[in-house]
Amino acid sequence: MAPCCSPTGRRAGSWACPRAISWGTGVSDLFSPIVGPAAEGGLPFPTDGAMVALRCRMPDGTDVPVSVRCDRVSAPGDTYLLVARSLDEERSAALERERLVYELSQANHRLSGTLKIVLGTLDAQDMGTLFGHVLEELRDTMEATGTIVYLAENDGFRLRGLTSSLGGANVPQFLPYGLGVATLATKAGHALRLRIEPPDTASLRSGAPSSRWVVEESSTRRHKVSARLLPPFASFICVPVWFGDHVIAILQVGWDRVHAMGREDSRLLDSVAKYLALEIAAAFAAMRSERKAELDERIDECRQMLVHSGGTTTESVMGSVSLASDALSAAFSVVHENRWQKAFYARLPGLAEDRQIPFDLLTLEENYLEDGVAVVPILPGDRVSRWLAEHEVPSIGAFVDIGIQDGDRRCAFVLRGSYDEPFDEDELVFLHHMADIVRDAIEGEATRVKETRISQALQSGMKNELQKVDGISTQDVYSSATEAASVGGDFYDLIRLPERKACIVLGDVSGKGIEAASVSAAVKAALEAYAWEGLAPAHMVRALNDFLMGFSRLETFATMFVGVVDLAAGTLTYCSAGHPPALLLRAATGELETLAEQSGVVGAFHGMAYHDGRVDLSKGDLLLLYTDGVTEARTPAGAFFGEDGLRDAVMQESAEGVDGILGRLLERIDAFTARQLDDDVAMVAMRFDKVGRRRARKARASSKAEPEGRDDVVPSTDPDSKETVS
Repeated sequence: MAPCCSPTGRRAGSWACPRAISWGTGVSDLFSPIVGPAAEGGLPFPTDGAMVALRCRMPDGTDVPVSVRCDRVSAPGDTYLLVARSLDEERSAALERERLVYELSQANHRLSGTLKIVLGTLDAQDMGTLFGHVLEELRDTMEATGTIVYLAENDGFRLRGLTSSLGGANVPQFLPYGLGVATLATKAGHALRLRIEPPDTASLRSGAPSSRWVVEESSTRRHKVSARLLPPFASFICVPVWFGDHVIAILQVGWDRVHAMGREDSRLLDSVAKYLALEIAAAFAAMRSERKAELDERIDECRQMLVHSGGTTTESVMGSVSLASDALSAAFSVVHENRWQKAFYARLPGLAEDRQIPFDLLTLEENYLEDGVAVVPILPGDRVSRWLAEHEVPSIGAFVDIGIQDGDRRCAFVLRGSYDEPFDEDELVFLHHMADIVRDAIEGEATRVKETRISQALQSGMKNELQKVDGISTQDVYSSATEAASVGGDFYDLIRLPERKACIVLGDVSGKGIEAASVSAAVKAALEAYAWEGLAPAHMVRALNDFLMGFSRLETFATMFVGVVDLAAGTLTYCSAGHPPALLLRAATGELETLAEQSGVVGAFHGMAYHDGRVDLSKGDLLLLYTDGVTEARTPAGAFFGEDGLRDAVMQESAEGVDGILGRLLERIDAFTARQLDDDVAMVAMRFDKVGRRRARKARASSKAEPEGRDDVVPSTDPDSKETVS
């Protein structure tokens, strides 16, 4: 007796051949070729009445050779008649021998393929090499259309490799936990043979179906699965790769047409998966290390970007956000807070207008705040993800909030596609680090601006300016190392004193900002007080050292030149405390002298010894003072301007006259450094135009004893003149 059936229905009834078969058994499970794979289309026999020899699977698991014929009959609907009967013993024996030879050939082919997989992965150094070899060998061994591998992440399985035969195919990038065939295989604990049923006519008429029915070949159970989570196969084997109690990967070996898959196929793939588990675990650890190193490089790039931008401009901040998004293959969306309305608005990707967020983001981030920064994961199905999905924009990722900066809250969405992989732990940590860097840069810039204003306020009443002193012509220049430099520690002053005396001060306080500015202000005020007390320069510096040791809470020190000019006596008494040596250009000879008497720095140690130096002055002599920013100026290649370079420049420029000499020296330094100063530059020049009334009197007295005709002494014609007679 033979049943009537529909080839598309794949169902068989009961008959006497040679034992009873229960109703509802799938035809593909009941009959299979004695030799070779099943015919295309899923049925192992033709439906045109031709007779073929097949194997019939009995309830006890044994296979019986049978002769099968199937043909259409005149009956309502799509009805076929299938007749099956046992073959004679001789024919059966011949077919059984042929079947055994075929199965032995297949076993040898698969054993060879398995050995190639093992040998080819022994020396695999990275994930790419491992998967590249394994996937291609599996495809060849199983004579499949293609092979795919996914690796386990925090929230699902992420695509990590596929065979070259699937290039251009629509392969899911991510399989979330709890959804899809990967979950079915994980629950089963072993490889599953699966077949994707074709969509019905109604589904096709409504457009591309959003879901498909997947059938387990071993049990005929059907599962409805999202079409976006299915591989580009008609039949495939889904293999969980176990490492201990966890599935660390999913293998999918598939065929683009319905294919008969036997138990031995799934068993072979389970065996391969057991071997690959150790290799994948090791390669996975290496891959995560490489990924972490890649993200660390992006963090360094972000930090360098903010440093080289000279602050936190809108461009640099947006560049940092863009850098982070690119590293995560994500898009970002700026979120604005309206504190008056107590609401948040987001400019979502692809939308022209802001959208109000219908929930309080600050409540969501309460459990994620760390050091003032919150990175809140946005996972499939959560409140934020659903709202984003309603607007048909990427809905997986994170909400990043770096707090209120410059009066406004700075926050953004960093998003991936709805079916992409959520951010893993390393990526969330990366986002937090990037947010920390941007937050610190913004706060640092705000602090710098604030300190600059305070520094400028501190120095607004003590600007570097030279008082007018009768008998002395002065020049001064100051050049900052950066265009937006805060007020630094370079300072100078000329204090007019009684009895034709003056005190010249030029110094450099270590550091920048408020500390340096406050110390500079204190130093100038103290030196002015000391000068009016009539103290000698070394005495001033010694008192200043004691003062600074108790003044500065930080490790701040100063170098300085303090000189007292006595125009009447024609002398300069000075103390050079750790400062570059001053230069004295003699008007009479054109020689350039170095004032070599040196003492230690100020404000570094208690009990420092300071000494005075002394030099005579003549009319027209030029004193040049400068900070170490001059001699330490460097070319782009690193060569220093140096003291010798300064002496040469002074000698060359003095040949054109001393008027404007400092401007010309600064031009030389700018050219030498390509206008890239490493430190601030300050220079002061003093020309002594009227030197010595006491010296003039002595000169006139001595001239009376000289023979007539001497013209080296020219007495002043004005009894009140302060010019030096020499």
